[in-house]
Amino acid sequence: MKDQVTALKEAGIPAAYLNSSLNAAQQREVLRRAGLGAYRLIYVAPERLLTDSFLTFTERQRISLLAVDEAHCVSQWGQDFRPNYLDIPAFVRRLPHRPVLAAFTATATDEVGQDIVRKLELRNPFHLVTGFDRPNLFFDVRRERDKLAWLQDYLCNHRNQSGIVYCATRKTVEQVCEKLEAVGFAATRYHAGLDDAERQDNQDAFAYDRVTVMVATNAFGMGIDKSNVRFVIHYNMPKNIESYYQEAGRAGRDGAPADCILLFSAGDVITAEYLINNGTEREQLPEDLRAELLIRDRKRLRQMQAYCQSEGCYRAALLRYFGEAHSSTCGNCGNCLQTEEASSGETVEEEITLTAQKILSCLRRVERKNRVGLGETMLVKILVGSREKTLLAREYDLLPTYGILKGANRNLVHELIHALEKQKYLLRPPGEYDVLQTTERADDVLFRGEQVLWRHAVNQPRQSIQKTDAGNPEETEQNLYEQLCVLRAELARQAGVPAYVIFHDATLLELAKQQPTAEKTLLAVSGIGEQKAAKYGSAVLEVIAQWRAAQLRKPSDSAADKKAPQPLLRLRPDQLARYEVDPAGISMTEFAKRLTALKDEDQPGELTGRQLSNRLLEKGILEEYLAETGRPRRRTTPAGEAVGIRMETRTNETGKPYIMVTLTEQAQRWLIDRMSNCDQ
Repeated sequence: MKDQVTALKEAGIPAAYLNSSLNAAQQREVLRRAGLGAYRLIYVAPERLLTDSFLTFTERQRISLLAVDEAHCVSQWGQDFRPNYLDIPAFVRRLPHRPVLAAFTATATDEVGQDIVRKLELRNPFHLVTGFDRPNLFFDVRRERDKLAWLQDYLCNHRNQSGIVYCATRKTVEQVCEKLEAVGFAATRYHAGLDDAERQDNQDAFAYDRVTVMVATNAFGMGIDKSNVRFVIHYNMPKNIESYYQEAGRAGRDGAPADCILLFSAGDVITAEYLINNGTEREQLPEDLRAELLIRDRKRLRQMQAYCQSEGCYRAALLRYFGEAHSSTCGNCGNCLQTEEASSGETVEEEITLTAQKILSCLRRVERKNRVGLGETMLVKILVGSREKTLLAREYDLLPTYGILKGANRNLVHELIHALEKQKYLLRPPGEYDVLQTTERADDVLFRGEQVLWRHAVNQPRQSIQKTDAGNPEETEQNLYEQLCVLRAELARQAGVPAYVIFHDATLLELAKQQPTAEKTLLAVSGIGEQKAAKYGSAVLEVIAQWRAAQLRKPSDSAADKKAPQPLLRLRPDQLARYEVDPAGISMTEFAKRLTALKDEDQPGELTGRQLSNRLLEKGILEEYLAETGRPRRRTTPAGEAVGIRMETRTNETGKPYIMVTLTEQAQRWLIDRMSNCDQ
């Protein structure tokens, strides 16, 4: 609520909110001002609707519209059922005049949509589905043997971007956040086990870009409206597709490209099953309804698992789930890109008949022993010869197929089981428990010599960024985009709001492409209205004008101009984390020396103050001018001032004054972030 009200005020729309974060005096002041007509919009938590103070307020006010956001919460069949949402119809009935009632949600199936109409007592509602598709989002599911190593590598390549890492449990959040911080990433955490003050501080740090990575459980949920989230990584598989699509949808809300990547493993299924079976959020419901919802949740878990194991277009699978038709391919998801790679010889086909016979034979013997199927995890443990107590207690170690794949990598065995399931040799029947069973087709492999082939990608990293470069600035415009980012950060600091409230990333990208020169053309840029043009237009136009002038001063194209710039010293995140910021400020030469001292003895490269100065000149952080002596000198630009680079007058040993470019504490921190091994 706070984020949305801040954004509305910035856009010139008076608004306020009422929730438990305000004390009693603050809530009374909001209601007093609202009674005087100070606001056009008030955000209210459902828990406050039937309080005496709010009911008294509404008795004297004519409410024109009551909008229910996250309306799926009113339905017991929605993934985020909140009983207080059921108070909304009672609140409406108590109003002197019934307002127009509207309900909004991004993740409702047809069943949930119908339930919303019933529970909110909507009268002949106008029903509009704008579409679930978010074309700017890149979807992928990856099976990584070392999730943490993959995550660190991904973040290294997206160091200056803002993103969320969702984990299934508080313990995993703590572990992942601690590991990321230890190697130098600007990360923080969020889960229900933290006290209110720490959760709020951490959320503010993320919103204001003081940290770039939020590691969180689904407690970091509804109302997160940070528009410049460039990636959402699910470290564990969620319990259902509704939750996944809602959480993934927090990426790319500004319309610019963003990644939504799910790191899947068989252990995620076990964790999700445990959370479903042991959840306490529905204890207040009747026992028969709890049992019905439990069966539904297990069904949804199997649908989520099927999505993770799908070989088809991920986007099409998501949209089909919500009842929206889509072509069989989208060209912007992991499977679609992998299909294109396959046509280019990027996959291999391998015969796995003997291994398939071992897997199917083992499961068939368990079926004969127990007359039921077996969970995937236990099947893998039998095949590799685990000595787990549960396995031994059930005497699975006495089966002839016990340990028949001893020494095999368990993740690989899981992948082969999924391959057999996709080829219909195995199935997961509907029911209370998630178990595997053999099919009639398994007999063809076991007794009739049918060959089993497994097509899989060549073992190379799949690109997890968008296939196209749409939305990314051209190389010649990158410098202007970065200068605009610096300006936005300074404007946000002055206004005391998150950077994305000033301008979305997509707006800066469009500014870098269009390069408007007057307020009239500035207003043609998406995301800039009259209010923002009046407040920030002159500063934006000045940065663009300076950049265009610098381009005109550049020498004409020559071989020297076209020569690629030499990369700066490459340092690992753990090395950068050892840098100690000097609060007194230092010269670029001293800064370069201290960074170079952090490298290993056998690590190539050396950073000099001149190299650093040249790169800052290229980035528009410094500029050249002719001094009174007629010799070229360098000084900081407004963009450089914004990041903390200062021009200071010093005195040399002979008492003669000179000007030195000084890196303040702020500038050192900014440069450390920029000079990672991922951003040269």
